[in-house]
Amino acid sequence: GRILALDYGKKRTGVAVTDELRITANGLDTVETKHLWEFLQTYLAKETVDVLVVGEPKRMNDEPSDIEGSITPFVNRFKKHFPQIPVHRQDERFTSKLAMQAMIQAGAKQKTRRKKELVDKVSAVLILQSYLEENT
Repeated sequence: GRILALDYGKKRTGVAVTDELRITANGLDTVETKHLWEFLQTYLAKETVDVLVVGEPKRMNDEPSDIEGSITPFVNRFKKHFPQIPVHRQDERFTSKLAMQAMIQAGAKQKTRRKKELVDKVSAVLILQSYLEENT
């Protein structure tokens, strides 16, 4: 099955997924966080997902970021409803900056880079790539 990754945010959540062979990390979507639960239920009903990776935002001093107060309840709810899918946390420090740099290197115009949805999706891809590099 696939590995699904989330860059969880207060307003939007970036979603990335591997191919079936877990070779590549691809941006899937950006979902309004208030609709994330419905999105995941629909997606998981159609696709086989073996692992969920959720970005773990930390400050430079290793303290959890403020958003962690919203992520932890979400992760607990996910584990309760989908106990067969293990959840892994992945350090996501600098992913937004790296996403912006990746978009610049790819030649994305400034207007495109201002689209926060795209930054969130690219951030989810970077979280997933980090996880794959450390765990495969």
